[in-house]
Amino acid sequence: MAKIKNVAVQMDHVSGINIAGDSTFAMSLEAQARGYKLFHYTPDRLSLRDDKLYATVEPMVLRDVKGDHYELGALERIDLSTMDVVLLRQDPPFDMSYITSTHLLERIHPKTLVVNDPAWVRNSPEKIFVTEFSDLMPKTLITKDPGEIRRFRDEMGDIILKPLYGNGGAGVFHSTKDDRNLSSLLEMFGQLFREPFIAQQYLPDVRRGDKRIILVDGEFAGAINRVPAEHDSRSNMHVGGRAEPTELTAREKEICERIGPALRERGFLLVGIDVIGDYMTEINVTSPTGIREVKKFGGADIASLLWDAIERKRG
Repeated sequence: MAKIKNVAVQMDHVSGINIAGDSTFAMSLEAQARGYKLFHYTPDRLSLRDDKLYATVEPMVLRDVKGDHYELGALERIDLSTMDVVLLRQDPPFDMSYITSTHLLERIHPKTLVVNDPAWVRNSPEKIFVTEFSDLMPKTLITKDPGEIRRFRDEMGDIILKPLYGNGGAGVFHSTKDDRNLSSLLEMFGQLFREPFIAQQYLPDVRRGDKRIILVDGEFAGAINRVPAEHDSRSNMHVGGRAEPTELTAREKEICERIGPALRERGFLLVGIDVIGDYMTEINVTSPTGIREVKKFGGADIASLLWDAIERKRG
């Protein structure tokens, strides 16, 4: 098996992360514990010159200590193909900047293993990839046509409207069947986004939680339930959602078994899916979160499972 020595982490700057719930931090800590040398860089430090991909990196040492969680060494310019593994972990939005970074990283993958596979990340936007499993998801419409969205709400009653390439609960609206603000909301979305929007049937089960289920190499690894605050429709933890332990239902096991082969085909070693009631709403492949919360509530050490899978893949 090919030995891993050097790991580069493409991420939002380490100084700004909340280590209590940051999955990239957990993954990097585990890599460090296994003796791998870590290198930190942000996406703006990537450069493609002729046929070589360079990054200006800093050696990184991590500590699980709030307020004193990292140490960075001197900047150095490296040929990124000399790394054994690159973790593609900056947060969305999934915009042209994000897409460009996947094109650049594709130049070195798979000789340097990029996690997740950059070409498949680019070709599997989280709110579009999920539509390949339409029988597992709520009724969904992707469009920029206001008339289509009004017809959809007339049929569904309550709907959720959100940006197609957003993240973290930003711009998510619950529009009820008698809401008179839909036209204004569509006007605002039209001004803010060039892309289509996504409308989904509102699932009342969200009041009991939006479950984050994590899969490693296509297999179930752990889950947490995220319960929205009383006056919010969003369950994302950084907007007030509450995490709690959970077990998988028979339906959720079926969902994992159904999507597992497609995840492995695409080289997705780490994926987080969102499930409300009996329906999957998203397949998160860019920078899935939830690793630390699962472990906190007594679940598996997903960071360790992931590096086991990466080591097998490198082999």
